[in-house]
Amino acid sequence: MKPINHHQRCAAAQEFQQSLTQLEDILQVNSTENQVISEIETSNASHKPNSKNTENIDLAALEDAVADIEQYLAQKDKKQKS
Repeated sequence: MKPINHHQRCAAAQEFQQSLTQLEDILQVNSTENQVISEIETSNASHKPNSKNTENIDLAALEDAVADIEQYLAQKDKKQKS
């Protein structure tokens, strides 16, 4: 076997092994993500609200509360930086 061909074969084998490892990693990540999604869907399906009043929450009031909290945190952050 010529040294050049041997070198090319080794390089190709190494590239193939790297590609195979990447593919295995992708498949493992996808499998893990699918498992997590399945667990979340199962959890959501069995989740029952703690109160019957949750349907009566006003979206505008909730958005106002979030805005107030964000404003408070921004002011707190400014005071800490001063």
